[in-house]
Amino acid sequence: MTPPVRVIRVGGLLSLRLRPRPLLVGTGSALLALAMAVLSIGTGDFPIGPADVLRTLAGGGSSADTFIVDQIRLPRVLTALLVGGALALAGAVFQSLVRNPLGSPDMLGFTQGAAAGALVVIIVIGGGSAAVAGGATVGGLATGALIHALAWRKGLHGSRLILVGVGVAAFLSGINGYLLTRARLQDAQSAVLWLTGSLDGAGWGVAALLSAAMAVLVPVLLIGCGRGLRALDMGEDAATSLGVRVGRQRLALLVSAVLLTSVAAAAAGPVSFVALTAPQLARRLTRAPGPNLLPSLCTGAALLVGADWLAQRLIADNPLPVGVVTGVLGGGYLVGLLAAERRAGRI
Repeated sequence: MTPPVRVIRVGGLLSLRLRPRPLLVGTGSALLALAMAVLSIGTGDFPIGPADVLRTLAGGGSSADTFIVDQIRLPRVLTALLVGGALALAGAVFQSLVRNPLGSPDMLGFTQGAAAGALVVIIVIGGGSAAVAGGATVGGLATGALIHALAWRKGLHGSRLILVGVGVAAFLSGINGYLLTRARLQDAQSAVLWLTGSLDGAGWGVAALLSAAMAVLVPVLLIGCGRGLRALDMGEDAATSLGVRVGRQRLALLVSAVLLTSVAAAAAGPVSFVALTAPQLARRLTRAPGPNLLPSLCTGAALLVGADWLAQRLIADNPLPVGVVTGVLGGGYLVGLLAAERRAGRI
């Protein structure tokens, strides 16, 4: 059953269509993400209570609390929120474009492309963290251009994009494996840690760059491309009849989603399964058709900051990279999703 829609008119020119349940899910996910952020900031070797965390964030904490919160823990938590939101939003766009719940940057090769760019910098060039971030961004964009060129044939269709993406992902995985075998031991260790997905190196510089990218790309997708994506979700014929320029809209969506994936990988490495899992969780919670972009973004932010908190607390004195936790949780979810698709007769 289609959820009820409320139309709010602002003046005579602008109208907003609101579905109460998706709005409630998005708000709840955002509040959960903020609550997990406060919890994560307050836990550690120097515990700080939630009230003291909020007081410190407001500028009223002690000097010790201010140093720990502002300089050590807040950049990591903010990066987790932004990376989770970016990956989930990109995953929602890809899944809507290919009209397949398995469509995500992990499956389509974009994450592997970002990883290849970072590995070239780490192993071949020997650059620092800023160069690694730049390499990951360039690698993701180059992979996006390659997949677009290979998949384009009188338009960009979902099934063709999936097949080309899976092939490119397999090719890049082989290249990445070869680069690891040719690396020095120290470089290989750094590369493997980055490939796992980690927030250990997150600082204010990383958070600022990611915030700037999100400030541009999120409005582009939510406001500039949201209507076109909802129309494309109903099929190309329906989108064309509604006046959507399908080819141009698909290209804009693809570029924006690849950019989100690339900057997220540049900030924290190729954190796995968030882009696959968060949009599906959001869709099941909202029970609404369409891409559910805003609920997906909020769900992804809550998922990654919660996974990072769990990764730091799961094994005492031996924190795990956040990618290990998302990989285990996301892998289990993927198995369940495949089982459900098989029961439904779709695979």
